[in-house]
Amino acid sequence: MPTLHVRNVPDELYERIRRQAQAQNRSISAEVIMLLNRALAETERSQGDVLANIRRRRFFRPAEAGAPDSTALLREDRAR
Repeated sequence: MPTLHVRNVPDELYERIRRQAQAQNRSISAEVIMLLNRALAETERSQGDVLANIRRRRFFRPAEAGAPDSTALLREDRAR
């Protein structure tokens, strides 16, 4: 497996990666690999896929999916 060395990583960036790796119970190397994979996967999505996803979320109606009305939930919670 190839090895990748990165030089001149800013201290702040390194600390952010270190904290995130610790929170995920990963080594810094494993966390960097996860971050690189995620970043590359996002750039590989086609513009059409992104637009379709935006349209799908834009026209989503929670009531049609069987989700309760948020106003009714708030009123119910306040009544308790």
